[in-house]
Amino acid sequence: MFKLLKTALIALAMISAANAANLLPKEKINEFQDLTLFKNAGITIDRGFDEGNVYLLNITVRGKAHKIYLTKDKKYLIQGEMVDTNTGMPLMIPDMPVDLKPTIGKEALTFGTGKDEYVLFTDPECPYCKKFESYFHQIEDKVKMRVFFYPLPFHKNAKDISLYIMSKNDYKSQTKAMTETTKDTADFKNRKYKDGELEKLQKNLDEQMAIAAKLGISGTPSIFNKDGEKVSWVKLLQKYGVEIK
Repeated sequence: MFKLLKTALIALAMISAANAANLLPKEKINEFQDLTLFKNAGITIDRGFDEGNVYLLNITVRGKAHKIYLTKDKKYLIQGEMVDTNTGMPLMIPDMPVDLKPTIGKEALTFGTGKDEYVLFTDPECPYCKKFESYFHQIEDKVKMRVFFYPLPFHKNAKDISLYIMSKNDYKSQTKAMTETTKDTADFKNRKYKDGELEKLQKNLDEQMAIAAKLGISGTPSIFNKDGEKVSWVKLLQKYGVEIK
């Protein structure tokens, strides 16, 4: 344990978050993939970067994306965030476009009538999601956003609200429910479902959450453009001249 901690501390002291990460070639990734731990644990390495004294690796384990660090001697894996001792900022793997093909036709609803296409993963009780949604009326004619629900486990009512929104059958009702529903909304509190409806909605929500996990999404709102590039909700609004207050 002490040796592992010592290795991590040495790496932390020498890493600069400001340095551009160097993408590892496929041959190097294959070399790591042959390590006993990766093979036995069913770990798939998606991509990696050389950061001087450690390798940063994006991996998939049982369908879920994770980020780990491998020491240069390939003896130790380090989990969790690594922080630059000079700036206090975490060492970041640069975002690369994701494959949005698994999302096609799986969305809960589509918002907007514009031509610019986006994919949104949102949580009905996420304060940043709600802040973003408060500006929807200003971009409705500019975007076409396929919406997926990803209720986070620490938001007590997020899952039930997601199911409630998904139960709406027309665009106006869906949009209203998405942007206005809280745990105290009367219609939500008095909600009723037809026989078998809730089970179908739950299955749909499970599929959306599985897609989010496959894409490595851990927080909301997570937004991607049509090319799979991650987009900040603030920058998206600024793109359309929306003043954020």
